[in-house]
Amino acid sequence: MDTIASLFSFITTPVSWVIVQFHTVYGAIFGPDTGWAWGLSIVSLVILIRICLIPLFVKQIKATRAMQTLQPEMKKIQERYKNDKQRQSEEMMKLYKESGTNPLSSCLPILAQSPFFFALYHVLNGIASGETIGVINESLLESARKAHIFGAPLAAKFKDSADTIHSLGASVTDVRVVTVVMIVLMSASQFYTQRQLMTKNVDTTVKTPFMQQQKMLMYVFPIMFAVFGINFPVGVLVYWLTTNVWTMGQQMYVIHNNPTPGSKAQAAYLERLTKHVTHHGKVRRRSEKTIVKAIVTKGRDRNEFERKFINALNKAGLAAQSDGTVVKSVTQAAAQTEDGTTGATATTTAARRQQPKRQSKAQRQTGGPKQAGDSPSLEKSDTPEDAKPAAAQQPQKPGSGTRSKAQSGQRKGGPQRPKSPSKK
Repeated sequence: MDTIASLFSFITTPVSWVIVQFHTVYGAIFGPDTGWAWGLSIVSLVILIRICLIPLFVKQIKATRAMQTLQPEMKKIQERYKNDKQRQSEEMMKLYKESGTNPLSSCLPILAQSPFFFALYHVLNGIASGETIGVINESLLESARKAHIFGAPLAAKFKDSADTIHSLGASVTDVRVVTVVMIVLMSASQFYTQRQLMTKNVDTTVKTPFMQQQKMLMYVFPIMFAVFGINFPVGVLVYWLTTNVWTMGQQMYVIHNNPTPGSKAQAAYLERLTKHVTHHGKVRRRSEKTIVKAIVTKGRDRNEFERKFINALNKAGLAAQSDGTVVKSVTQAAAQTEDGTTGATATTTAARRQQPKRQSKAQRQTGGPKQAGDSPSLEKSDTPEDAKPAAAQQPQKPGSGTRSKAQSGQRKGGPQRPKSPSKK
């Protein structure tokens, strides 16, 4: 390990300088020789490094999303060469090369922070051996050797002899208990981070070599940390436990807000988004608009969870747009127009339409004034019955009914006009 750490000695001076600066701040609060001052300095170093790695993490997310767009092509390759694993792997590698993606991009943050890890190990190892390194001088070296975290010195290791531990002012039991607890927490946090990535944020419909690698790393990394952890100083264990907790929280945030399409995390996310959109009737966050836009763009290539999301919006009378917004669907608007405007018009028309009033017998005999709304079939001649020609006063045949206007207005000596069907 010393040989590996020496390879990164070029960065030990910047790392030691950052630790000293944080120690100056925390030493003024908790005391310069306390474990809180030195321990928080290491934690702050981790946070600073991870903040600097955020652009790399964003690049990792983009590379992961690029891998996700290749899922349909990967599925076709698997179906085409399902009986030839070697040809399947070759076609997968060819697809990665053509698309410019890298299945190992998820390892970039770990590789990027490896120099800082080994540089910190080199600094703490120098403290344990009583050697000044970087900007840590004799006074700072003595202060760091006095610092204890829960009774364990920063430079102490699980495998240190009793004489070495006693020289650092601690007991073997305290060092063993603290290091074992930190190693277990470090391995458990690493395992949980990989497990939630594999169980919640992976499209299980497509089996790729990348998934197999991630599944292998889920078990290999915790074992590696447990084996090598007994050789790490307590200060390095603090560093690695802090970075694992940061990674776990960062991964949980990504899974909750930007899940992988086709994963269980996406199903849970779209369920929450459906309730939110149907309740408020719109999409408010920019990240939500980005996801809705991606779902609309897919069209027929949507997975099961995305189709359920679109159908749920349609049932609620909403429609997702290509820009990521949500508006009322055309069907819902037409239904509202039919129920509102058309219904009101029909009501108004029905109110205006009145049934004809029944005329009295005298009005029917004398051809009294027409009531409003009388139909043409009930119209009578305005000529009094006594003034009508005798021919018109002849009794009608039984069953002929009341004379129509056409009968009373026949032209003498001429052919009769054909009766209109509406005046029968």
